[in-house]
Amino acid sequence: MTAAEAMTQSAAATEPPQAIDVRDLVAEYHLKGRGRMGRRTRTVQAVAGVDLTVPRGRTLGLVGETGCGKTTLGRVLVNLVRPAGGEVTVGGIDVAAARGTELRRLRRTVQLVFQDPYSSLNPKLSVRALLTEPLTVHGLHPGRREERVAELLELVGLDPTHAGRFPHQFSGGQRQRIGIARALAVEPRILVLDEPVSALDVSVQAGVINLLEDLQAELGLSYLFIAHDLSVVRQISHEVAVMYLGRIVERGPAEALYDRPAHPYTKALLSAVPVPDPRIQRTRKRIVLDGDVPSPLAPPSGCRFRTRCWKATDICATTAPPQTLVSTQPATVGDSESAHQVACHHPEPPTLIGACHACHA
Repeated sequence: MTAAEAMTQSAAATEPPQAIDVRDLVAEYHLKGRGRMGRRTRTVQAVAGVDLTVPRGRTLGLVGETGCGKTTLGRVLVNLVRPAGGEVTVGGIDVAAARGTELRRLRRTVQLVFQDPYSSLNPKLSVRALLTEPLTVHGLHPGRREERVAELLELVGLDPTHAGRFPHQFSGGQRQRIGIARALAVEPRILVLDEPVSALDVSVQAGVINLLEDLQAELGLSYLFIAHDLSVVRQISHEVAVMYLGRIVERGPAEALYDRPAHPYTKALLSAVPVPDPRIQRTRKRIVLDGDVPSPLAPPSGCRFRTRCWKATDICATTAPPQTLVSTQPATVGDSESAHQVACHHPEPPTLIGACHACHA
C-alpha cells in the first residue's frame, strides 16, 4: 500500500459523510463612504441564507454570473471571510468557531486553488521553495521534504527536475498544476477550486480537468468547483448548484439539472451554452435576460430574480420562494444524490431540454 493510499484510508475512517455542510449561511461586506449626514457604512450581503452540502469524495459545481457570491462562499469555507450568520462545517470542523489547534487542523483539511495561477505564486520563489513552504509551516515531512516536493510534482504531471525553476518559466497550465501541487502539499481532504481553468486555453483546460478527476479518484478528495463555464462544470461535477444574487436558485444532479432545468434563470444560462452540432444550434431558442443583475446593496424583494424573469407575478414580489423538490426520476426521490431542488414559484415543467442534452454529446 502506498503512502497516499494509507493516508486516504486513515482519513476516510474519521471523516463525516458530508465533507462540506452549510446551513443558512450569511456573509456580508461593510462599505465605508460619505453621505449627506457624514460618514456612513453600508452593508452588502454577498451570501444570503445559502444551504448546501458536498458529500465526501464528490464534486459540487457552483455556477452563476459574476458578482453572485460564489467566490465569497468559497472564501468562507477556507476561513478567509468570517460568516455573519449560519453554520459552516468543513471536514467536521466548525469554521466560525475554529481557533488555535482546531484552526490549524482546518488549514490542513481544506485548501483553496486560485483562479490566476501566476498571481497566486510568489515570482521570487522557486517551485521547490513554493512547495516546501507549507510543509515547513505545518511541520510536515521533516528530513524528506526534497523527496516530498518530487512526489508532489509527479502527482500533478510535472517533471521533478524542474523544481529549481521559477513560475515565469512555466506555461499557464503548468503554473496551475504547481498551484494544485501546493494545495496538496499539506494533504487536504477538500479543495475549493475558484475558477481554476478560466484563465487557460480550452485545450489546456481539458488536461487540468482530467488531472483533478484523477486526483479525486486516487486521493478520495472532495471538491467545491466554482466556475461560470457551464460546459466545464458539467464535465467534472456530480451535482450542480446555480447561484443568483447571493442565493441558490436550483440544485441537483448534473444530468438532471442540465437536461431538465426547472428555474427560469438556469434555463436562460443553458440556452447560451454553444452546441457543437450545427443543426441543433440553428434550431435552439436563445433566452436573453432583460436588464442587469440588481445591486446587492438593494436586492429586489421576494424572489431576487423577478426583475429579469418573464414568468414573474405578484407573489414573486412579496414572497421569497422556498426550496421545493423536483422529481424527474420518481424512483430515486429519496436518494440525496438524486434530489433536484428549485426555489421558484413558477418552475419550468420537467420536460427534456434537447439542445442542452446535446451540448455534451
